[in-house]
Amino acid sequence: MDRYRRGWTAAAVCGVLMLGGCSAGGDGDSPFGDVSSSSEETGVEPTRSSPDDVPDGDVGWQAETEDAVAVVDTFWATHWNDHFTGAYESPQVFGAYRAGSPDAPGCGGEPALPGNAFYCTDGDFLAWDAQLMADGYRSGDSWVYLVVAHEWGHAVQNRVLGLSDVAQELQADCLAGATLFGSEDLRFEEGDTDELAAALAALADDTPWTNSSDHGDANERISSFAAGGRGGVEACMPTE
Repeated sequence: MDRYRRGWTAAAVCGVLMLGGCSAGGDGDSPFGDVSSSSEETGVEPTRSSPDDVPDGDVGWQAETEDAVAVVDTFWATHWNDHFTGAYESPQVFGAYRAGSPDAPGCGGEPALPGNAFYCTDGDFLAWDAQLMADGYRSGDSWVYLVVAHEWGHAVQNRVLGLSDVAQELQADCLAGATLFGSEDLRFEEGDTDELAAALAALADDTPWTNSSDHGDANERISSFAAGGRGGVEACMPTE
């Protein structure tokens, strides 16, 4: 991904999800077709990592993460009042940490775990394990954009009374899709579509969603991300 004014299309949305049978829409046709992914489901959770944990020569993700934070924050600052009332307030960004370090942020009395990324309502901040970002970045820069946009989605949920769906993790995926596809500051680079699909699958649970703490399996995560990418923020609103 490049932080640049972009032109996203229905065809691009199809590509990001690695789906067949996509069309440009019209008369209610979905541009996504049947949701599927050829990527292996690993059950890996997003992880918070600090610059000290980054393998030698693998520090490019830090600059990409800064860009991702700016892009996502700008999207919500620009479009907040298109969907919600009141003034938009950016969450704090702790950023990368090293699990076990005395400087790692805690949340609700619990320590920051390795291999995780999170939004903490107590303190209103986002943080991520550096090793996860470094490892994911090796497969492409889209990884860091997805992690940041997903966790920012949780911050949005916390700001709007009644917004959070019982399937809050899948809703955060939907909001991430709405953000990345709705941003006026991004453009696709070759390979970004495959990277996003692979990241969604890699960060998925092994089993389908059953309770509010579940992230959902690969198909569910891709489907939720697709809904936001196709329908924008409104597609992520609770139905009940």
